[in-house]
Amino acid sequence: MARINWMIQENHYHPKPVDDSLSVYVFKTFLSQLDEENRLFTAPEIDQLKKYEYTIDDYINSGNCDFLHDFYVAYTKTVSRYVSIVNTIEKEPFAFTSPEKVVFSKKAFPYAKDEAEIKHLYKKRILFNILRDVAELSTNKDSLTANFDLLAETSKAKTFEKSKCKIESYQHTEAEFQSIFINVFCSYFDPHTEYFSQNEKSSFFSSVSSDNMTFGLYVSMTEKDEMTVDDIIPGSSAYFTEKIDKGDQLMKIKYRNDEYEIACASMKKISEIISSSDYKTADFTFRKKSGEIYSVQLVKKVMKDYQNNVFSFKIKKGEATFGYIRIPSFYSTFENGKSNVSNDLTKEVYKLQKDYVDGIIIDLENNGGGSMEEAVRASGLFIEEGPLAVMNDNHNRKEILKDVNRGTIYNGPMVILINGFSASASEFFTNVMQDYNRAIVIGNKSLGKATMQRVFPVDDNNDEFLKLTLEKFYRITGKSNQYIGITPDVEIPLLFDKQMPREDSQETALKNDEIQVAVKYNRIPNEAYAQAISLSKKRVQTSKEANDIIALNNKINPIYDNDLPPIALNFDAVYNDVSKINTLWKEIESATEKEYPMVLEQNSIDSENQKFDDYLKSCNTERSKDIKRNYHIVEAVNILNDIKQLK
Repeated sequence: MARINWMIQENHYHPKPVDDSLSVYVFKTFLSQLDEENRLFTAPEIDQLKKYEYTIDDYINSGNCDFLHDFYVAYTKTVSRYVSIVNTIEKEPFAFTSPEKVVFSKKAFPYAKDEAEIKHLYKKRILFNILRDVAELSTNKDSLTANFDLLAETSKAKTFEKSKCKIESYQHTEAEFQSIFINVFCSYFDPHTEYFSQNEKSSFFSSVSSDNMTFGLYVSMTEKDEMTVDDIIPGSSAYFTEKIDKGDQLMKIKYRNDEYEIACASMKKISEIISSSDYKTADFTFRKKSGEIYSVQLVKKVMKDYQNNVFSFKIKKGEATFGYIRIPSFYSTFENGKSNVSNDLTKEVYKLQKDYVDGIIIDLENNGGGSMEEAVRASGLFIEEGPLAVMNDNHNRKEILKDVNRGTIYNGPMVILINGFSASASEFFTNVMQDYNRAIVIGNKSLGKATMQRVFPVDDNNDEFLKLTLEKFYRITGKSNQYIGITPDVEIPLLFDKQMPREDSQETALKNDEIQVAVKYNRIPNEAYAQAISLSKKRVQTSKEANDIIALNNKINPIYDNDLPPIALNFDAVYNDVSKINTLWKEIESATEKEYPMVLEQNSIDSENQKFDDYLKSCNTERSKDIKRNYHIVEAVNILNDIKQLK
C-alpha cells in the first residue's frame, strides 16, 4: 500500500494529499462497494466502523493498514448472517402475499437498525422476487392466477436457490478484500487509476489486442441470466472438440481444484478465466438444448479476435458507393497482439479505394480507446502533416504530438460516428479530424476521457500492477474534451443516450480546462461540409425515425431518473408492474431490431478471399445486421451523398 501511494504521489497527473478528504471518500466508497444496497451491515455495526472514517489517511501515511482486518472481520460476520437468515426464512412458513409494499430507490437505503429488521427486509424482497418470477412466466394472467399456488412454490425454490447463489459474490478472501480497498483508494485520484492483479492486467490488455490467448468461445448472457455460446473460432480448442454448438448453455468451469457455477460465481471471475492468459487449461460443462449435459477440457492458444478487428463494407445509395469502416478499439501489439489498428485501418482503406468509393464512414461508436500511439498513427493517415495534440504532464511540461509521416492514404469525404462510449484514443482521433475539418462528426456526445494511462509493476515480483494516469491531452486549439466530451457536428438521437455513464458522472473525474498553445496548423476549408451539416441537421429534426427514438427515450428516462412507485406485495400488483415494464421492453426491442433499407456489399478483395470461409461469412452476416440497425449509419450515408451532390 505504501509503495502504491508513493507511485501515485510521484507520478499521477494530479496527485492529491492523503488527508481527511481521502479518508471520508474511501470509507464511504469502500462500504458502498461491499454493501451496495446497505442490506448487509446494520446501523450499529456501521457506527462501530465509523471510528475509521477520518483516520484511514493516518494509517496509510504511517504505512500501517492493520485496520483493514477489523473491516474484514465485520464484513465476513454480515455475510455469515445473510446465509443464516436466508436459510431460516426458507424453513419457516411462507405466505405468498403481504399487506406491505416493496420500495425502490435510486439512493442507498438507510442501514437496518438490527438483525430483525434485516430479516424482515430480506423476506419482503424474496416475496417480491417470487411474485415477479411467476408474473414473467406468461402474459396470460388468468392462467397464472388459476395455477398460482403451484407456480409460486416452484418459483420459491428457484428464488431461494438464487439467494444462496448470491453468497458467492459476497464472499472474498482477505487478499481479495484488500484488493477492493486498494482499488477504492486509487479511484480517489481519478476513475482510471486502478490496481491490477496479474490476471486483471492480462484481461485488460486482451480488451485492446486483436490477437488473444483464447479457448475459442464467444459467450454472452441471455435475458434469463444464462451464459450461452454465441460463436466458436475455427482452429481453436473449442472447435476441435466437435461437440460444442452455438446456443449451448455454459453451466460451470473447473480450473484446477476450483469449480465455478455460472449461476452463482461472480462474472468478474468467469470473465477472468475466459480472457486472462494466465488460465491456460480449464474444464467446461455445457448443456445442449436437448438437455444433454457434457464436459470438455479446453486449452488456450493465441488466435485472432475477429470481434476486436477493423473491418469494412461498401454501402450503395443510388449511383454512389460509400465505404464503411468499423474500428472496435485502438488495439496494438500488447502482450499476445500481432497486429495494430493503424496497419489494419490502412488495409481496409486500400480495399475500399480499389472499389472507387465516393466517401468513407469511420465508426467509433462504443470504442473505449486503447493505444494512444495507435491513435496518433491513425490520425496521421488522414492529414497531410502538422500537430495533432498537446500532452501535458504533472510538471506542466507540454509535448506537441505531430504527424511524422507526410502525406495521406485518403483525401476524400469522411464521416465519423461517436457515442457516449467513444472514449480516450477514439476521442483523440476524432478531435484531430474535427480540428482539421477533415471529417464531419455525427452521433452523440462522447464519454469525455482525455487522459493517458500506463501500467507499471508495483514491485519486482510482477504480480501486482498499477494503471496510473500520467498525462492529459489537449486539442491543438488548447481546449480539451476531458469531462465534457466531444460535441458532434450533427447530434442524432440514440436510445439510452442519457443513461450512458460518461466521465462527468464520476465523482473523482479530472475537470475540464484549457491551456495556452501556439501551434500552427492548416484547417482544411470545405464549404461542402458546412452545407452538408446544415442539411443533415434539418433532416434529423424532421425525421420520423429520429423523433420515434426521442419519444421512446421520453418513456425510458423517467424509469432511470426517478424513484419507482412502491409496489404492493400481492400477485395482482406485481403482475401489472411486470406487464407494464415488459410492454416497454418489447417496444425497445422492436426499435433496436429494426433494419433500415440499406444495400450492403463486401469490398471486392474480402469477397474473393472469404468466399470459402464459413466462419467469416457468419461474422459478416451478424455485422451486416448491426449496420442495418444503426440509424446513425443511415444518416452518415445521407451526408456523404449530399457532399457528392454538392460537389
